[in-house]
Amino acid sequence: QVQLVESGGGLVQAGGSLRLSCAASESIFSINPMSWYRQAPGKQRELVARITYGDSTIYLDSGKGRFTISRDNAKNTVYLQMNNLKPEDTAVYYCAAQRGFTVYWGQGTQVTVSS
Repeated sequence: QVQLVESGGGLVQAGGSLRLSCAASESIFSINPMSWYRQAPGKQRELVARITYGDSTIYLDSGKGRFTISRDNAKNTVYLQMNNLKPEDTAVYYCAAQRGFTVYWGQGTQVTVSS
């Protein structure tokens, strides 16, 4: 079972930046894809960004041009760089790792963007 630990969340003013990290308990070399999701109060969890083994990426429309997902296989870590943050980005951000048909989730990290 893959364990995921997110970090890097916090309180930031609108226009600011944060970098989230997701550290896996084992090699992510064979985990494909790795993703970031978020869930705001009263809303459904939504995909923010996804990266495959070949470093192909997809992004939530509202995050395009502001968010960048990357992976460091040597460190078993996936990152989400978030720039020009907006109050509507406020949510709990979750890391997800898919191996076959099984998806593993982290515990989440809170991101709060003040206006």
